[in-house]
Amino acid sequence: MSSVWFFLGLLASNTFMTFAWYAHLRDMNGKHWLLAALFSWGIALLEYLIQVPANRVGHQYFTLEQMKITQEIIALLVFVPFALFYMKAKLSWNYAAAAVCLLLAAWLVFRDSAAAA
Repeated sequence: MSSVWFFLGLLASNTFMTFAWYAHLRDMNGKHWLLAALFSWGIALLEYLIQVPANRVGHQYFTLEQMKITQEIIALLVFVPFALFYMKAKLSWNYAAAAVCLLLAAWLVFRDSAAAA
């Protein structure tokens, strides 16, 4: 299996997890929190069924640190469209600044492996 499956798996799992963590705020706002938690746990199970194999594949190609930073960048790539289009949130300059910080973090954790190649 190639490292592409790691990235695709993280993209899919982060999509499920974003919905598990935040969609209930819009869709189940008037429901009891326990019902929202059970609904979210169901979505999170799907997330874990994708995330665990993706991380096992990724660990064949990347260090733990590289995998974590990659996960955070993908989480942001998933969260921003979710926040804008699904939750109708307004984004500000600090989100762009956070994205720059994550890109800097990616450069820092991947720079040694790029120099070795």
